[in-house]
Amino acid sequence: MRVLFISILLLTVQSCATKKDIKKLLLPEGIKSATEEIYSVVNNQKMLLQKKEMVFTRNGRIKYSKTVDASGNLVQETKKKLWFVVEKYPNKEPYYCKTRWKPNQRERISCYTQKQYKQNESIYHYNSDGSINKTTDNFSPFCTQYFYYTDKKLSKITIKNKNDTIVDEILITCEANDEKGACLKQTRISTKTNNKQEILLFPSYD
Repeated sequence: MRVLFISILLLTVQSCATKKDIKKLLLPEGIKSATEEIYSVVNNQKMLLQKKEMVFTRNGRIKYSKTVDASGNLVQETKKKLWFVVEKYPNKEPYYCKTRWKPNQRERISCYTQKQYKQNESIYHYNSDGSINKTTDNFSPFCTQYFYYTDKKLSKITIKNKNDTIVDEILITCEANDEKGACLKQTRISTKTNNKQEILLFPSYD
């Protein structure tokens, strides 16, 4: 009985500590699944870059995702396990990613191969509502991304290198929402390259 109680306590602590994926992605409660399509926009012509399918758990975490390119080739597949997330890629070993909660609204997300070689690591800083404040890469290229919001919608991402020099700034506009507040159509424009992307979201709710 004591072992069962400790197991339940550990699961509860982990569930409360790590941030929900729907909060990071600014998605509403009750979302069951979603498909995200990313397009490059040049001279008002759209070209599909990739498509991502996501299935969510009841407590707002990504249970499974699959990303393919415009030709349908696998880019990434993820599966949530009890203590980690498995990331699968074509032509290389799977990654096993573990999230560790840190003080001051932070998470350390580290990914390893099965041989325990660390492949990448990022520190995520969060706002009080669970949205991302900034992310810092502990591996090359050691960039930090700063996230800015207007009316609870993502409006800008500033990317700086390890010397605190701005590498790029992405201006973000949500052009359409559904009745639950999810952004269904988003445009992103780089201030450095003027490259434009359009992101379409097709959510499904309980």
